Order: sequence, then C-alpha cells, then structure tokens
Amino acid sequence: MCVSGTTATIRGHDHEHTGLSRRSFLKFGAAVAAGTAAAAAGPALPALASHGRTRVADLTHRLVEEFPSFFGPQAAFSEVTFDFDTAGFYGKTWTLSEHIGTHIDTPGHFSEGMTLVDALDPRTLMAPIVVVDIKDKTAADPNAMVEPADLVAFESTHGRIPRHAIVAMNSGWADRVDDGDVFRGGTGFPDLNFPGFGADATDWLIAHRDPVGIGVDTMSLDPGNSATFDVHVTFLGSGRYGIESLANLDAIPPRGAVAFVGAIPWEDGSGSPVRVLASW
Repeated sequence: MCVSGTTATIRGHDHEHTGLSRRSFLKFGAAVAAGTAAAAAGPALPALASHGRTRVADLTHRLVEEFPSFFGPQAAFSEVTFDFDTAGFYGKTWTLSEHIGTHIDTPGHFSEGMTLVDALDPRTLMAPIVVVDIKDKTAADPNAMVEPADLVAFESTHGRIPRHAIVAMNSGWADRVDDGDVFRGGTGFPDLNFPGFGADATDWLIAHRDPVGIGVDTMSLDPGNSATFDVHVTFLGSGRYGIESLANLDAIPPRGAVAFVGAIPWEDGSGSPVRVLASW
C-alpha cells in the first residue's frame, strides 16, 4: 500500500535467525543467483539441485506502467531515453512510486524513526515461506481476513509455522491484476475491497511464531475496507516487513519453501519494488 506517494527515478544503462545457517544462507544465495531465469516451478536446475533444492517459482508480478495503484491513477511511467539508432545502446527512465507492483513495506513506512529499506537486515530477506490459503473465505467476502483460526487450521494440516518465516496469504486475488478496478475492488482509496490480514492474526504470529514478515497477493496488508490500517501500524511497527501484490502463490508448497526478497536499498526508502523468488 502506498500512502506517502513517494516517487523515485531509476535510469537504465548498458555499461532457526531466518531458519537457515550462515553456510546454508550463502549456498542458497549462490543457487538463486544461478537460477533466477527459471520459470515459475520450472524444471530442476543443476545449481539448485546440488544444494538439495530442485524448483524455483517467481512470486513477482511483471511491473508495467498500468499496474494497479492503491489510489487509482497510474503510478508508474517510463520512456526510452537511449536507443540503438541514436546512442548505440538501449536504456529507459522510470518514474514510479516505492509502493507499486510486487513491493515491500518497511517498519518505517508507518512508524517514524523505524527501519527503512536501506537498513533492513539482509538475513531477514531470505527466509522460510508458508502459504495460508483463504480462497474459500474470499469467495463469500471480498474483505475477508486471515484470522488466528486460519493459522491454527494451517498448522493442524501442514505443521508448525517455522520461526523467522514469511507468512503469506493466498486469497486468489493475483488472478485479477490485469484489471485495475477488479484488483482494487473499487476505483481507488477509500473505495477498495480486497482481502488482507487481520490484526488479531498478526498479533498471534508476533506472540507465538516470531515471523520476519508477512505477504499478501493483494495491494495492502490490511483488507481493502480498512480505514485505520491496523496491521500496517502494529505489525510493521513491531520491526517486521510486509510484501504486497505477490504472484504465483499456488505454485509453491504450503510449507517447505525458502524465499529470497530482492529489496532495492535506495536511500531512506519506505519500501521498494521487489523480486521475490521461492525455492524448494
């Protein structure tokens, strides 16, 4: 979710802390670097298989100019500033909100003085990821929430949520991303309707499972009809992060994958677009 409306310009040119040991952290990082070109849940890659992981899923939406914005109007713009005919190489200039596309919300997004994107602990950006499916609830209520009962039910089926994990909500909303008003459930804040986490659920996670972050396949951690943004205030305010507009959550197992969150460490950013990859 973007409240600040902060923008940034990027020029293209030619020229059990996360549940992983330090050794596993380095091995997995190298494996992901070698395998980022794999399609979601594509064939096994030797670099991953040699480290006990055989599949990669890309949980990131392609960032296009028309990607749905929280406030309705277009929030990303680009132009070709260098082309092969005139410059001999290709490059674009983008102007975009920090909170567009698949992106991260930092603790400092809603709490003044807290951690911003360039100060995030990199160890928290590689973590186990679990996927809590609430599609049955969202079919009846577009503003359905992940509640403590959903977390308990998840654990009864899939086992305990690991400490220092990313807990992701799969509401089925990612399939709506190509139609802005449908994805928003309205024309823009405050006319929004989509699922999110309830504060009772995130409070339960903080108290009992100590996650590094939560993720949603909608454009806000809170449900669309929230006017108080309780999860943004309390969960981010606890020093953890949130990821919004995740994709392809059906492509990874409910439990057992590890995610890499490629946040851009730009100066004093309240968030940034991210590339999120999962491997298992």
